[in-house]
Amino acid sequence: MRHALHKAYLKVTAIVVGSFGPVFFFGTMPRTAEPARWSLDLLSWPVDGATTWVHPDTHFLSALTGGFLLGWGVTIWVLSGAAFDAAPEAVRKSVLAGLVSWFFLDSAGSIASGNASNALINVLVLLVAAGPLWWPSSQAARPAQAA
Repeated sequence: MRHALHKAYLKVTAIVVGSFGPVFFFGTMPRTAEPARWSLDLLSWPVDGATTWVHPDTHFLSALTGGFLLGWGVTIWVLSGAAFDAAPEAVRKSVLAGLVSWFFLDSAGSIASGNASNALINVLVLLVAAGPLWWPSSQAARPAQAA
């Protein structure tokens, strides 16, 4: 049962990670940057409108961030298919390692930049994105069946 749950939940993880990609992609253009600006304002709590999204460097960083997040989300989605069926524990551990790595570096950077509130939000995002992936797959101990 856990194998099927993990396989399905990897798609949830992919959506959680990848959904931020388009938000930040649209942050590259002034006419569509408000969702990205608001997201950063929320993540640097309190929401006070002090976060701006007007500098061209911010637009460029938004493009890079959006691309990486969408790419990471798509990678997780693809891993949830045949790769997961072939090596459920390797895929589960890889995705979990990526999430934990993001969590620690993003949280440390948030704290160092004076935005410790984002480190707290990251705890929630990590818990939602990882979900049941913390526990081994039920098929991990089963030997591969010959075709």
